[in-house]
Amino acid sequence: MLDRDEDILKAAEDWQKAGRGVALATVVETWGSAPRPAGSSLVINDEGTFLGSVSGGCVEGAVVTEAMDVIESGKPRMLEFGVADETAWNVGLSCGGTIRVFVEKVG
Repeated sequence: MLDRDEDILKAAEDWQKAGRGVALATVVETWGSAPRPAGSSLVINDEGTFLGSVSGGCVEGAVVTEAMDVIESGKPRMLEFGVADETAWNVGLSCGGTIRVFVEKVG
C-alpha cells in the first residue's frame, strides 16, 4: 500500500521539528508507461530515511542519493529517468516511460 500525501507531509514536518534536514521529491511529468503519476512524492531526511514513492521502487535509490545532496547544498534539482537513459536502466526504470522528478529542500 502506498503512503498517503498526508503521511508524507507529516513525516517531513516531524523530521524537520526533530532537527533533521529534509527534502521532498515530486514527480512533475511523465511520458509513456510511467510507474507512478505526476504528483507522486517521496520525502527524504538527512539520514537517508524516506517515505513515499516516485517510481514504485525503480529509481528511489537514485532519488534518495540526489536528495541527500540537495539537503546539503540547498539547491533544488530536476531529475529525469527514462528507458533511453542509461542511468534509468542502471537504477531499474525499464518500464518504457520517462519521469521527471523535482527535488527540493524543505524549510
